[in-house]
Amino acid sequence: MRPARPLALLALLVLVASIAGCSGAPNARAWAASVCTTLEPWRTEIGSLTTRTQQQMETATTPGQAKENLMRLFGGAEDASERARAGVVKAGVPDVDNGAQIADGFTGSLAATRDAYAKAKTGVEGLATAPAETFYQHVSKVVEQLQSDYQASSLDTSNLNSVELKSAFDEVPECR
Repeated sequence: MRPARPLALLALLVLVASIAGCSGAPNARAWAASVCTTLEPWRTEIGSLTTRTQQQMETATTPGQAKENLMRLFGGAEDASERARAGVVKAGVPDVDNGAQIADGFTGSLAATRDAYAKAKTGVEGLATAPAETFYQHVSKVVEQLQSDYQASSLDTSNLNSVELKSAFDEVPECR
C-alpha cells in the first residue's frame, strides 16, 4: 500500500466538498440587486422611447414620419428588452427554492416582451403609408396587439414562490 494514495483521495474529497459547498449561485439579496440593477435602465429606456415617440407623433405631419418614429420606438424597445433579458441571465440562478424556475420566469417574461416589440415593429414596417386613414387604422391594430402581447408577457413578482426573494426585492436599495 502506498501512503500517497489515501492522501490524494483525501485531497480530492476535500476539493469536491469545497466545490459542492460553494454552488456559485447568488443568494436572494445579491440576485435581486443584480436583477433590479439590470431592469432599471430598461424601464428608463422604455419610458424615454415612449415619451420621445409621443412627442414626435404629436408633431409628425405625415404617415411616413409616424411610421419612422414607431419603428424607432419598437426597435429600441426590442433591443432594450433583449439587453435586460441577457442581464437577468447573467445574474444567474438565485440560491433559493425553485430558483431556476423563478429565474426562467424573469427571462421568459423579458423574452416575450422583446418578441412583442419585435412583432409590433414588423407589423408597422409592413404597413403602406397611403392612404393615411388606413395607415393609422392599421397602426391602432398593431398597438392594440402590442398591448395584449405585453400584458401577456408580464411577470407578477407578488407570486414569487420564495419568501427570501420577496423580502430581498422589498429590501435591497437597487429595487427601490
